[in-house]
Amino acid sequence: MQNRIFSQDLVNQVVNELKIADLEKATIGEVLLLASSLEQITGIPFIRMDQGVPGLKPCRIGIDAEKKALDEGVASMYPAAAGIPVLKEEASRFVKAFLDVDISSGSCIPVTGSVAGSFSSFIACNQRDKDKDTVLFIDPGFPIQKSQLKILDIKYIEFDVYNYRGGGLKAKLEGLLEKGNISSIVYSNPNNPAWICLTEDELQIIGELATKYDAVVIEDLAYFAMDFRTDFSKPFQAPFVPTVAGYTDNYILMLSASKIFSYAGQRAAVLCISDKLFSRKFEALAQRYSGSGIFGPVFIGEILYMITSGITHSTQYGYAAMLRAASDGELDFVKETSEYGRRAHRMKELFNKYGFHVVYDKDIDRDISDGFFFTIGYKDMSCAELMRELLYYGISSIALSTTGSEQQGIRACCSRMHDDLYAVLDERLRFFRLDH
Repeated sequence: MQNRIFSQDLVNQVVNELKIADLEKATIGEVLLLASSLEQITGIPFIRMDQGVPGLKPCRIGIDAEKKALDEGVASMYPAAAGIPVLKEEASRFVKAFLDVDISSGSCIPVTGSVAGSFSSFIACNQRDKDKDTVLFIDPGFPIQKSQLKILDIKYIEFDVYNYRGGGLKAKLEGLLEKGNISSIVYSNPNNPAWICLTEDELQIIGELATKYDAVVIEDLAYFAMDFRTDFSKPFQAPFVPTVAGYTDNYILMLSASKIFSYAGQRAAVLCISDKLFSRKFEALAQRYSGSGIFGPVFIGEILYMITSGITHSTQYGYAAMLRAASDGELDFVKETSEYGRRAHRMKELFNKYGFHVVYDKDIDRDISDGFFFTIGYKDMSCAELMRELLYYGISSIALSTTGSEQQGIRACCSRMHDDLYAVLDERLRFFRLDH
């Protein structure tokens, strides 16, 4: 392995110093720390494909609105637990503009990022019915959500959707749902890490089965409208972003500002709960919290408030301004984020050039979109082997096995790629190919 950038001894030394118990099962945070430490020790930069952080400038509209709110004194006031009216109204309008879904402003709940949103959603969904104690993941998915369930001591089951696309999805899902113990169904669309996009038919299958078996769909829309094969940029005009909300009333949509507005640092998201679910009474909630048992008020007052006490006041004004500008057609966030598609396309070309292949490459019969993430495999290397080997060549990633995938390969994020890094990536992949 004469072309390695970092020696095996050095990598092992840093792994030991960071107390990483098993590099092959390393979390995103552990890989991030490892790559950063190797950079600091050697001065040699990594090709960073590990953490999914925005690679674009934050939206100026949000920043200016936050500054204005701070100047007007909101920092001295606690935000309402349910969110400020203007953000709730703009979230409702945004959902109508880009999803063509009607959700009242009262059912749109600001949260401190989608991580807080999923954490509170898992609690509410699992506590609403004593017989429904298990979360179902349509994988691959975001590892953090399973870590949340470990903290909450909530059971979960999972399956890799790779072999269950299209019609095969219904039989697989129904076989798991008919036991009656599934409280919620979780997936991201577009998918983190595979970047597959569920079709309308697949969303209909999920929605109808969620209704039939009374499971709540938690639909993570962190990469909203980033299926760049279709132009979703025109508010209040078809085509609209596909969503399960068209096929069931049992849903919670998670809309994050992190990627679509490059606003990750402010931890801003909105949970859009269907009006019927929001106003539905559950006896188990009434008994636990000695109240009405109505899902929405319990969610806000008894669960979410105990976790975060509300989203930062000024950030809500910034998020509201960005949503308003998008719905008004003044901010083309899809045009901004399409840069990720261009980066992913160039990176895939280089990986293909040196014998790698895209693992999740199809949406049934269509090539997947180029976007924020993609997946890469190499010959018959396992997830762990490929992730570790790429580290020696200065390329950081995460193993697909940590995402619930049963396929062999790694997740690659394109957000940190810039023009001057493509030549570096080309050289390092060439070195890798020479050694393998």
